[in-house]
Amino acid sequence: MFIPERIIFEKSALEYEMSQNIFNKFKGKADTEIIDSVSGRVKQYIPGDNLFSQYREGKKTLVIGTKKSLKFQSCKPSAHYQLPLVSGCMGQCEYCYLNTQLGDKPFVKIHANIDDILKQAQKYINERLPEITLFEGAATSDPVPVEPYTHSLKKAIEFFGKSEKSRFRFVTKYNDIDTLLNIQHNGHTEIRFSINTAFVINKYEHHTSSRNNRIEAGIKAAKAGYPTGFLIAPVFIYPNWKEDYHNLLLELGSKLPDNLSYPVTFEIISHRYTTIAKNRILEVFPDSDLPMNDEERKFKYGQFGYGKYVYPNENINEIKDFFTKELDGLYKNKKILYII
Repeated sequence: MFIPERIIFEKSALEYEMSQNIFNKFKGKADTEIIDSVSGRVKQYIPGDNLFSQYREGKKTLVIGTKKSLKFQSCKPSAHYQLPLVSGCMGQCEYCYLNTQLGDKPFVKIHANIDDILKQAQKYINERLPEITLFEGAATSDPVPVEPYTHSLKKAIEFFGKSEKSRFRFVTKYNDIDTLLNIQHNGHTEIRFSINTAFVINKYEHHTSSRNNRIEAGIKAAKAGYPTGFLIAPVFIYPNWKEDYHNLLLELGSKLPDNLSYPVTFEIISHRYTTIAKNRILEVFPDSDLPMNDEERKFKYGQFGYGKYVYPNENINEIKDFFTKELDGLYKNKKILYII
């Protein structure tokens, strides 16, 4: 759960019930500064005179605003559209692509006009009939830590649960999902959990839930009848990596119930980085020892036209062979979406 040190209300945000509830929850609390912004320039209220300090202060900041442009971004190949409930994340993962995607805006921002957002989603659904339209709720965020304040995921899950021609999915590194377990989702929402070895989480995924807590949350979601998936990313090659990932998959497999309504999905992504990301990471985490030695990687152009450094082919093949064998050996009711 995200407990911000400062909350910034953008102009007109307090006209919405969600914003009023958040204001009433935090008003008078000495540990939380409440700021009513009329200028729209959020950054001026966040301390810090360089990227290092702005990042850390931004991660303690919650911005309440509205989604003014209701044109949803594409989210291929994982979904047709992003569902813009939240942007930003309280986590401080050193490798995270949001370090460059959000640039100098590392704060968490809630869109209070959830009803407008869901009405727009319905328009997109209608446009694609009779096809099913898929929405991704965590393309630029992790919405779970702010769910106790927003209830946006609950509303979205209920909305898509009533819709035969749409589906919803989101991914999280957190375990605070208890309020989502008794919702009439009708199997139309897939909850995915980003998991990794304790070595990777403790070393690079700061201010996130532990390995074990994420596994337990995944078990809860599966038992509640949700289609459930696990994103293992990024995969790092380090001493004993195979043993650690084997133990991770073994523990998860031993706890998943046998009578799942849906196959468990797996997405496996090896570590990669761009030059822009590397430079920003080293500004924000100057002591980072993320493996970003260009000479040890292969340069590859991605589908969006920019280049990135990936593991050499022999390492990628080793990762693919390892996870294919592990998943085939440990899981019967599963679906491997990709290993890259």
